[in-house]
Amino acid sequence: MVNYDKCVKLDTPMVKAIDFWLLAGSLLLAIFVLLEVGRRIGIHRRRIDPESSSSGLGALEGAVFGLMGLLIAFTFSGAATRFDGRRELIGREANAIGTAYLRIDLLPAAAQPALRQDFRDYTDLRLRIFRVVRKNYEAAEQDYAKSTELQTRIWNEAVAGCRDQSSPAITTLVLSSMNDMIDIATTRLVAQQTHPPEVVFYGLGLLVLATSLLAGYGMAGSKRRSLMHMVVYAVIMACTLYVILDMEYPRFGLIRIDSADQVLVNVRNSMN
Repeated sequence: MVNYDKCVKLDTPMVKAIDFWLLAGSLLLAIFVLLEVGRRIGIHRRRIDPESSSSGLGALEGAVFGLMGLLIAFTFSGAATRFDGRRELIGREANAIGTAYLRIDLLPAAAQPALRQDFRDYTDLRLRIFRVVRKNYEAAEQDYAKSTELQTRIWNEAVAGCRDQSSPAITTLVLSSMNDMIDIATTRLVAQQTHPPEVVFYGLGLLVLATSLLAGYGMAGSKRRSLMHMVVYAVIMACTLYVILDMEYPRFGLIRIDSADQVLVNVRNSMN
């Protein structure tokens, strides 16, 4: 009996608390506010000390903006790479399940019906895990635990079926394909949990807010605020961070890898 209070976590705890649209909207508003705050601080400073209000700040601003650009490039590139990797793993799992299912034909006829039904149930669970994770994280974790139970049952049934025939070659073919199918499920779980440390995202958010303050300070030299520049800067920064987070958690936001599940759906349809 599986203890569902100790299910394997499908992703980091961070995703449970994230509302991607709310986060992007809050960040957009915060950037815009800090641009205005920075501008007003700059105007006040210029009134007090007009000659030295901007002296020596160019190197500091360049270093901060450069660090922000480097961190954005690093996180964006990593998120895109992991996004493609997770999509590729879906295809590899579909191939592994399809191959293992076909090799059931090599087993004695009496062992095949139960194994085929377990394969159908297992594939249904594998599809459902990642479809419901966005709406019901706990249910997805429980489905993962059930799929692990089915892996054990499938393996035991395959081993028992191999004992009923005396061909080492058939045993190798059947059990190796079952092993590959189980291994790829673990590989997908690891890929699902692989993200940069959360402190990287917090640091990136703080850097974006800090540069917004500095950008607003630099705008203090104009007599009138450039609303267009403020809006464009805020929207671009908020959208960039949203896209990075969305690719990093492709089952929870707008950018999804659900379309890649179709290859696994095709494998499941071929089992009927």
